[in-house]
Amino acid sequence: MRSTRSTRPTALAKVLAAALVLGLPLGGCFSETFQKGYIVPEGALEQIPVGASQEQVLIVLGTPSTVATVSGEAFYYISQRAERAIGFLPQEVVDQRVVAVYFDKNRRVERLANYGLKDGRVFDFVARSTPTGGKDYAYINAMFKIF
Repeated sequence: MRSTRSTRPTALAKVLAAALVLGLPLGGCFSETFQKGYIVPEGALEQIPVGASQEQVLIVLGTPSTVATVSGEAFYYISQRAERAIGFLPQEVVDQRVVAVYFDKNRRVERLANYGLKDGRVFDFVARSTPTGGKDYAYINAMFKIF
């Protein structure tokens, strides 16, 4: 007696195999992350104590993205991270940061701030507080609008 079952692959198995073979190389095309601007090295902010010199800040953090000299000097290190789910879709901003190092008249670190966006507001991640207003925050908002 002969078996009526064939050992050849069925059409469904062929379709599944083709989908698997084509799907694996395309899997990497579905998510992209874009980093723009300055990336703060892990633990770098802890190496800059209040009272550190401007030269020490430059050694640890490098050249700032921009410098402000209005009413005291400040270094700003600006970054933005965006993601795109699929290659042809627009990017979506998921994080924006401005690390600000404020100096006193003797060019010593007066304070550090790590500003970002939290619920659409400028937020200082070092002090964990939302600013109530002031002259510096308009400048930081303008920096975010550049991106």
